[in-house]
Amino acid sequence: MMYPTLTAVALFSSPITDPVAVFLTILAIMLVAPLLFERLRLPGIVGLILAGVIVGPNVLGLLERDSTIILLGTVGLLFLMFMAGLETSLDDLKYNADKAAIFGLATFSLPMILGTVAMLLLGYSWLASILVASCFATHTLLALPILTKLGLMRTQTVTTTLGGTLITNVLGLLVLAVVVKADGGNLTLGFWLFLIPALTIYTVATLWGVPKLGRWFFRQFGHDEGAEFIFVLATLFVVSYAAGLIEIEPIIGAFLAGIAITQIIPQLSPLMNRIQFIGNTLFVPFFLISVGMLIDPLILVKQPKSILVALVMIGAEMVSKFGAAWIPGKLFGFQFPSIMVMFGLSMAQAASTLAAITVAYEIKLVDQLTVNGIIAMILVTCVASPWITERWGKQVKPHGQQEGGNQGKPPSLAKRVLVPVANPKTEDNLLQLALILAKTAKGTLLPLHVLSDKTGFISPEAKMLQSQLLAAAERIAHAAVTKVEPIGRVDDTIDRGITRTAAEREATLIICGWKGYSTTRESFFGSVIDNVIWRSQVPVLIARFSQPIENTARVVLAATDQETVSVTFKPTVMLAQTLAGALKATFRLVIVVTGVGEFDCQPREWGLASTSGLVQVRGNFVQNVSRMVQRHDLLILTASTHPSYLLAIPTLGGEPEAIARTQQDTSIIVVHFPTIS
Repeated sequence: MMYPTLTAVALFSSPITDPVAVFLTILAIMLVAPLLFERLRLPGIVGLILAGVIVGPNVLGLLERDSTIILLGTVGLLFLMFMAGLETSLDDLKYNADKAAIFGLATFSLPMILGTVAMLLLGYSWLASILVASCFATHTLLALPILTKLGLMRTQTVTTTLGGTLITNVLGLLVLAVVVKADGGNLTLGFWLFLIPALTIYTVATLWGVPKLGRWFFRQFGHDEGAEFIFVLATLFVVSYAAGLIEIEPIIGAFLAGIAITQIIPQLSPLMNRIQFIGNTLFVPFFLISVGMLIDPLILVKQPKSILVALVMIGAEMVSKFGAAWIPGKLFGFQFPSIMVMFGLSMAQAASTLAAITVAYEIKLVDQLTVNGIIAMILVTCVASPWITERWGKQVKPHGQQEGGNQGKPPSLAKRVLVPVANPKTEDNLLQLALILAKTAKGTLLPLHVLSDKTGFISPEAKMLQSQLLAAAERIAHAAVTKVEPIGRVDDTIDRGITRTAAEREATLIICGWKGYSTTRESFFGSVIDNVIWRSQVPVLIARFSQPIENTARVVLAATDQETVSVTFKPTVMLAQTLAGALKATFRLVIVVTGVGEFDCQPREWGLASTSGLVQVRGNFVQNVSRMVQRHDLLILTASTHPSYLLAIPTLGGEPEAIARTQQDTSIIVVHFPTIS
């Protein structure tokens, strides 16, 4: 036999056991393998799996798949499914729900049928055939970043595919749970009587309870970045462990945990960036390497049947996934490039497939030959999916963006966002708002702290506070991977320091904090905000946050019928849509008709695809808006700026202050555009 000469026996008498050396070897793989394969224009995931094959016990024998590797691989598996859930939103299923449901059922049922028949013909048992077919049914959105770069995320094609992904992945994981029970001889009537109510209660409790608990935690401890991250990790493992208690696979719990908690974590927030960074660079690579260690490439020589198994799997998966995209695509009236984008996006096998086959191998339902076939299918689909998606995605016009009114287009006013930081208690929400806008526009954050020398003396304590506030702002910006230019300034007054800095640093937007009302003295003599608004040559957002910004459930833009004809109304709608998308919140546009005549609603002129989310009422503006807003809303109003010579009238107009005084628990942003002379 020549096979032993291909192993590491001649070089290594035994696997590496020193913990430091083991960890160093794995880190080296994590660093080199993705970089090498990406230089070859192949997904980094392929490099990590192949590296696991090479250093594993079946080739070099450099590392042993011991309890430590299994532990870290299990954590990585749960984190992989958790991040898949983070990329899935319940709103994706609600939007175009009928198309998403049809595609989801098609991309689940066709691979299940064709895959089961193909594996039965190869001599597999019924349970093994069904489980392998469920691997074909699920998919990983590997090519999603390509669509983001192409600006296609808001198209009907991608929205339909995202909704279908949720359906097929959940059904595939449920098939896995049932097959595992059946293999253990526990698939009885009692199992079903227990599983259905328990799964229903578990799902509702997760999707309803986790967001509720998360909003409370972030409201109480949102100032502690470490506590936020640990809370997210704890949620992942608690929900996963609870899944095991009701006798379903923990990976289903991890997936549901991601769907539940993504509702309260803004996509562009430092917390989301931290989760993705830790998962993609540490936990998930551990899992991929551990999967590679399962593969025995020599089995291709020892058992030529493995080549046949791999070819059958690849053929069955690709044919069924293409059919599942082509049939619904024709039914929906999609063009061929859009159908190919659906196919390319839904054909990649990685997360759910690796999870399912790992579980099946551990319970000995499938053998190593099957694992190798699945890995071969993963390699082929991971290479083909990005290529097909990019090849045909370039031919798809971003109709969804055009009809949806620039939802995916960053507003130009956020290229350089100036945000004064003065109060540590309110700084976090203002910075989060500024970061969302700046990062969406790929702009720069300009945190500013102004010290007034009006009295002629600046204390060392004030200088130290300035340094601390700017350092904190800079740290938050770096955590969100956003360009930042902290600015410390000394000026005669705070408001002049803000407006002068805006002019000198070419700011395109100013964001100021607001307490929600004006005192009698401020009404007569003007406040800092009044003076900033009067002097600013760029738009100003005046924000009062009663709740943490990540707790936002709805973004409500309220305006009168007269305000809708202003040239600044469409940019305001774009701003509100941008915030709603980044906060994963529902967007609502409330138009209050205050006149007696008929109002001609023109949603397309405002950048809206339809009247969905548009509410039109008649009567008093303050009363109607106050009645409609809720605690976790972010209310956006437009400023009806009054000139400075109108004493005792708030600069922003009376309506925003009236609403702010009555709705103390609702966060409010007032948008002011400079007067064009």
